[in-house]
Amino acid sequence: MSTEIELKLQLTPKMAKKLASHPLLANIAPQKQRLLNTYYDTPKLELHARRIAMRFRKKGWQWLLTVKSAEPASGGLAMRSEWETQATPGVFDFSHVDNDELRHFLEQASEQLEPVFTTDFRRQIWLVPFGESLIELAVDRGTIESRGKSTPICEIELELLSGKVEDIFGLTRLLQEKLDLHPAIASKAERGYKLFLDEPLLPFKAKPATLSPELTPIEAFRSITLGCLEHFQRNECGLLSSNDPEFVHQARVALRRLRSAIKLFAPVLPSEFVTAYGQTWQTLASALGDARNWDVFLTETLPPIQAAFPNNRDLRRLKNAARQRAKGARQAITGLLATREYPRLLIEFTAAIYALGDILPVPLIEFANQRIGTRTKSARKLALNHATLGAAERHRMRICFKKLRYSLEFFQPLLAGKRLIPYLAALAKLQDELGLINDHITAEAIINELLGKPGPIHGWVAGRHELLVNELAGALEIWLAQRLPDC
Repeated sequence: MSTEIELKLQLTPKMAKKLASHPLLANIAPQKQRLLNTYYDTPKLELHARRIAMRFRKKGWQWLLTVKSAEPASGGLAMRSEWETQATPGVFDFSHVDNDELRHFLEQASEQLEPVFTTDFRRQIWLVPFGESLIELAVDRGTIESRGKSTPICEIELELLSGKVEDIFGLTRLLQEKLDLHPAIASKAERGYKLFLDEPLLPFKAKPATLSPELTPIEAFRSITLGCLEHFQRNECGLLSSNDPEFVHQARVALRRLRSAIKLFAPVLPSEFVTAYGQTWQTLASALGDARNWDVFLTETLPPIQAAFPNNRDLRRLKNAARQRAKGARQAITGLLATREYPRLLIEFTAAIYALGDILPVPLIEFANQRIGTRTKSARKLALNHATLGAAERHRMRICFKKLRYSLEFFQPLLAGKRLIPYLAALAKLQDELGLINDHITAEAIINELLGKPGPIHGWVAGRHELLVNELAGALEIWLAQRLPDC
């Protein structure tokens, strides 16, 4: 078995043509290949369910059988296990797979394997010495085909043949100076399965962190933040091409979780990393927050107001103005994603995460308990005094509870399961209550801005806000009665 360390970058056909004249490649003769690949799975797609890709590849006159794990990529970088050997097409011999459990599964499934999609592309390869490493730079152009449908391939793959991971990022930085390159996280196999299944573009939600007590805090932070980055990137296409507000919501949650993780792990992170990346995402996060506020106002806050005042003349003006503002907010997001700085930020941030080393070695369990305890203490202090809190302090309490919930979700694999479920349920209920209160504060500000003079709509929103504040005490009492889970 080998471990494939690869950075994938999307580019346009025009950029692909320009690549050959890049100064870094000036004295390197490229190799050219045509690669025809057929991917196999069972009728129930059992390999896909296990995040395994299996293919026969025709490379010149040679045939290869390849098995790959399909660990997700973040920032474009993927580290995958790979087993490859010379083969005869249609002969499923998995003796080269040295993972006993995986080999047994493949052998059991071999009689059911059938083609699901093909990839057919031409590849140009440059072997680039860079820093202390040798990197294979490959440009692939062609198509993925399945069930009479096809989708184009135009991408760069930078594979580390020997050396250090950071050299892949260094080479990418130099390429980005002259070329528009965007980190991509979907492998050809993943795209092939989507084509085969005819899957629509759907919002992507956060996945649970994969932590174990043996990890150091830095290793845990790396796993968590790369998960947050994947969460954001998998909603990127939806931000650019869909009107579904859930893409904005999930992208916003992804950045909130990412920024919360940086603050949570700040005691074990270099101060320069916290300073740089604690604020770097702020502009994009603010744009997403603005768009989310307009989406919530239009889809959640405004409908009950319309039901309460069906004949109010201001409602149409309010709705039209809100739609225009929402449209402008979405355009602001797409504008930020279209800048050259955005893909560079993805590369720089991913590189910085991989470059981190432990500066304060402490057991992860100890660190998690300490950080959860600190955030719980801050939240409880505000919760016990909720009756005296003003709007600004209540907002601070909402942020405290959000940080606590993210901390528990990040460390969930380490926590005592039985107590965690009711604790998180109480915390989620409390967050929902605080979120509705915040939505009505935002609605009041929007209505004041768009309508100006006070009227019945203002009174309805203010009354609803007061009712929600009065109901908050019950949710706080339920949460305060819960016993905090520990590691």
